[in-house]
Amino acid sequence: MSARKADTLGGRAAIVGIGATEFSKDSGRSELKLAVEAVQAALDDAGLTPADVDGLVTFTMDTSPEISVAQACGIGDLTFFSRVHYGGGAACATVQQAALAVATGVAEVVVCYRAFNERSGRRFGSGVQHREPSAEGAALGWSLPFGLLTPASWVAMAAQRYLYAYGLKPEVFGHVAVTDRRHAATNPAAYFHGKPITLAEHAASRWIVEPLRLLDCCQETDGGQAIVVTSVERARDLPRPPAVITAAAQGAGRGQEQMTSFYRDDLTGLPEMGVVARQLWRSGGLRPADIDVAILYDHFTPFVLMQLEEFGFCGRGEAAGFVAEDALPLNTHGGQLGEAYLHGMNGIAEAVRQIRGTSVNQVPEAARALVTAGTGVPTSGLLLGADG
Repeated sequence: MSARKADTLGGRAAIVGIGATEFSKDSGRSELKLAVEAVQAALDDAGLTPADVDGLVTFTMDTSPEISVAQACGIGDLTFFSRVHYGGGAACATVQQAALAVATGVAEVVVCYRAFNERSGRRFGSGVQHREPSAEGAALGWSLPFGLLTPASWVAMAAQRYLYAYGLKPEVFGHVAVTDRRHAATNPAAYFHGKPITLAEHAASRWIVEPLRLLDCCQETDGGQAIVVTSVERARDLPRPPAVITAAAQGAGRGQEQMTSFYRDDLTGLPEMGVVARQLWRSGGLRPADIDVAILYDHFTPFVLMQLEEFGFCGRGEAAGFVAEDALPLNTHGGQLGEAYLHGMNGIAEAVRQIRGTSVNQVPEAARALVTAGTGVPTSGLLLGADG
């Protein structure tokens, strides 16, 4: 798809099923088992069976291959299988891949999934322990020897520059954390159900890497989430109201690296998300004022503020005030700070619930939702809408 003109994917596929395991800190079962449970739950939600599935999409970081999931779920022949790179940046791109397959007739029913024991198994927050030589790994050679070993440390560099550029204090990041935890507190599926926080509690939480505090950083979670995609025509014969894929986009910016794009001209924004934003608005025929609810990837609070600015919801340096004013319903499931860290896939599920009208924090008459994937890396996004 060209970044210079609208594409024609929108309106040709829809999300018809969502399913998840419980979100925990110790699942007690394999990642393959989690994937299978999530896929089966999503198919049940869609009113479909494993026999209906002919496509699977996941992340390159997933340890459960498509053929293993197909076999364990009782899925038969596959005509499409795909993996998307760059960690959490892949979340919305899995749905884009599924929609492309459905729209072109390569597959009829595609399931996107992500499952991991990210708390009881490999913890991303523990930082880089070992890395095989690679071209993309070479970029980390300019950061790792100087102590920038963790995702939090990489984000902290951009966060510090953002604060300096706009004359702000670290406390402004607390507005995102408080908003997420307020929604998680009323979401029974959230790990922090019943546990809202205040700005004072955010400001009192311990430093992780200045200017990031503990409550600026997402959780580590065990669990699985799956999403079922099919054509809009078939969706209308299924039991749940479809969430139509109005637009889908991927984006990588000039000078892009994985979390360490420190040599760009400006560190106060997210150019990769700017690419996604321009393509979503162009292809979806929408603008910020048309969005009823936004589910923005929140592995770290500063990048939520930068995303709001990249999408044009507010001016540069103004996003903290925008969030504080509740100007837009944001992360109504509690986000990855409050519900669970499922590499953004649980955010897609929440957007679907909002379109269906079944969220525990339902936005009245929500008909258009924006969803984003991981930032600081090549990323992706979705516009979802009600049918008709």
